[in-house]
Amino acid sequence: MAQAVEEWYKQMPVITRSYLTAVIVTTVGCSLDIISPYKLYLNPMLVVKQYEFWRLITNFLYFRKMDLDFMFHMFFLARYCKLLEENSFRGRTADFFYMLLFGATVLTGIVLIGGMIPYLSESFAKIIFLSNSLTFMMVYVWSKQNPFIHMSFLGLFTFTAAYLPWVLLGFSVLVGASAWVDLLGMIAGHAYYFLEDVYPRMTGRRPLKTPAFIKVLFADDPVVVARPANVRFAPPPAEDVLQG
Repeated sequence: MAQAVEEWYKQMPVITRSYLTAVIVTTVGCSLDIISPYKLYLNPMLVVKQYEFWRLITNFLYFRKMDLDFMFHMFFLARYCKLLEENSFRGRTADFFYMLLFGATVLTGIVLIGGMIPYLSESFAKIIFLSNSLTFMMVYVWSKQNPFIHMSFLGLFTFTAAYLPWVLLGFSVLVGASAWVDLLGMIAGHAYYFLEDVYPRMTGRRPLKTPAFIKVLFADDPVVVARPANVRFAPPPAEDVLQG
């Protein structure tokens, strides 16, 4: 059993493995009183006045208590972060990292701006950890990129992946969790989906092009898709078409 878990962990792509490890270490450390959550939560005043910039990162690493809700989010983090990095972003680790960076920036910006809006500031002030929102963003992006996959929720009913965020949002409301946290993740996910997938098709411009300095950090191997040898009518490689 331990060996199977070790193999599963080693086979994770680098971003998923790194983020999952940081989350588990941080949450376990807080549960054992090794790390204080008061040093991790998002506090704009401490960031600006005390220069505690690490809070902009650490608030995405803590998932509160190690209970059923924690296991629930760990499952979705490990599953959909891994699916995105291995499939949609295969061979594009820098782009995947940039997607997470974009999502974290949007979520932080929403909370900071929302905290300055009358009648809403009190609600946004209660959102001090955005780890759940970032996980929900990944679920939303995956559902948009794989909308026709059939899924089942607890064996009760089936639906397509396009409705997965809404099903999970309804489940969160049923168990008494804050809908705000999930909604923020959906907003950030839709912002990324629109700017990365919809807007480029409309205008031919890609505003979320990954900066060169981020690409330098990740040396991705090129993805090579081999043409089957026994397929008679397989399409020719792109380089053959360009040279023909």
